[in-house]
This record gives sequence, structure tokens and C-alpha cells, in this order.
Amino acid sequence: MRRRLTIIAVRYLPSKIYIRKQRSYMAKISQKSKGILYIMAAAFGFAMMSLFVKLAGDLPAFQKAFFRNFVALVFIFIMMLREKVNFIPPKEHIPDLLGRSFFGTMGLLCNFYALGKLNLSDANMLNKLSPFFAIIFSIFLLKERPKFAQIIGVAVAFVGSLFIIKPGFDNPQVLPAVAGLLGGMGAGIAYTFVRRLGQKQENSRRIVFFFSAFSCILCLPFLIFEYERMSGLQLIYLILAGTFACIGQLGITKAYICAPAREISVYDYTQVIFAAVLGFFVFGDIPDWLSVLGYILIIGAGVAMFFYNKKRAD
Repeated sequence: MRRRLTIIAVRYLPSKIYIRKQRSYMAKISQKSKGILYIMAAAFGFAMMSLFVKLAGDLPAFQKAFFRNFVALVFIFIMMLREKVNFIPPKEHIPDLLGRSFFGTMGLLCNFYALGKLNLSDANMLNKLSPFFAIIFSIFLLKERPKFAQIIGVAVAFVGSLFIIKPGFDNPQVLPAVAGLLGGMGAGIAYTFVRRLGQKQENSRRIVFFFSAFSCILCLPFLIFEYERMSGLQLIYLILAGTFACIGQLGITKAYICAPAREISVYDYTQVIFAAVLGFFVFGDIPDWLSVLGYILIIGAGVAMFFYNKKRAD
């Protein structure tokens, strides 16, 4: 018996040492580097979520949002139980949690509507205006005054969005494109609230749980009155959308807690790359030249601001 225990211990010891080394390595990574890793993981998660939401077909946006967030709610609920995280936030955090949840839900609904009407890369690109909206609303919520270069960057990004929206009475996709723009605005405001909660040391799991629960409660009445029957495949797509949304939500929440938007937001544009690749191989989507020009302007503005902020920090 003693010999068997010794053999088991010897076999188990290397894996235990490896796990300790991995944890030690992660502990040495800077907060900024952690933020970059988290935001790129979030970008992949949200791109996959967009794919499965679009694959779910022409269902009401409220229905898609409910199932997306209900799956995420179950995942985060289990995680919080395992980690023994208190479900009740401090009273002074509740207004910011409500703000993050409300604007996040509005942004999500607009984004889902846009995903059903636009190609995958266009919808994701408009949603990626969120960092520029975050700069604008940081003025009011975080009392951060943008520099002149940041104002120019925001202006260039919004000009780029016009090439994607293509405003005009003869364009049937104007309304979905505007919805995509509003989705980016909602997300930008929500992430600004996340920044405020991060400054208050609010638990990232609880932020995601609060948002998911709030969104489900808000969507439930609309789901009851506008529910459309789904096939088994559509249900699977929405469950997968919720699973990847949970990955994205946890990633983006942890990212903005680890580092401010000016240091890591540029890496969020990897979502557009993921979405463009997925859209091409799954749907055969090829953006027109005006949309591509819009992508270049928006991503170019984001990259320019990233290097500007990095130079100022140095």
C-alpha cells in the first residue's frame, strides 16, 4: 500500500510542479500584458458569438439576447459558487453595475439586430467603435479630459463609420448599420462603467453575473410576447453563442480591470480579423471597397491613438 502511494506521489509531483511554474509565470506578467491577453481572448470569443448568433437565423433580437445571456448566467453562477464569490455587491457599486448592465444590454440588442442584416465583418467593425465612444464618455464618467490627438482619432473613426453605413435613401442597410453604430456606443458606455468598477476593486465575476441577470430580466417580457419557435439546431447555435459570449465577457471585463483602454484597446480590433475570416469561410462574405476603406480609417485611428498614448506614457 505504501509503495503504491509512493508511485502515485512520484507521478503526480511533476504535474504539480508544472502547475506551480505556470502560476508563477502568470504572476510575473505585467498588468498591461495580462490586459492584452484577456482582450484578445475576448475578441475571439465575441467573434465566435457573432458567428453563432448569425447562424441562428431570423429570430427576434430579444430572444437571441435572452438565450445568449442565460447561458452566460449559468456559467458565471457556477464559477462564482465554486470560487465562493459573494453575489451581493457593495451598495456604492450598484449604480455603476446598473449603468454597465443597462447600456451593455442596449448595445447587445442593437448589435444582434445588425448581425442579422449585415455581413459579419461590417457588424463587428461598427461594434468596434466602442473604444472611441469610451473616450467620449470617459469625460463624463471618469472625468478624463481627452487630448487633441484623441479627439482627431475619434473624428477619423466616425468618418470611417460613414463608409460602412453608407447613408442614403436608396441603401436598405442604413437602419441595420445605424443600429450597429448604436451598439458600439452602448458597449463603449458599458466599458466605461467597467473602468469605474475596476477602480473600485469590484469583482469581475460579479460584474458579468449582474449584467447577465439584468439582461435576462429585461428581455424576459419581450421574449414571452414575441417568442418564435426554434429548431434544435437554432437552440444549439444560441447555446454556443452564450458559451463564447461568456468567454468574451469575462475576458473584456478582466482586460479593462487590468489596464486602461488607452493601453490595450487597439488589440480589440483582432475581433474584426477573426470575424472577417469566419464570415468569408462560413458565409462567403466579401466586404465592398467602401467598407474596407472604413475599416482602414477606424483601425488606423485606433492604432494611431494606441502609439500616441504609449509615447505619452513613456
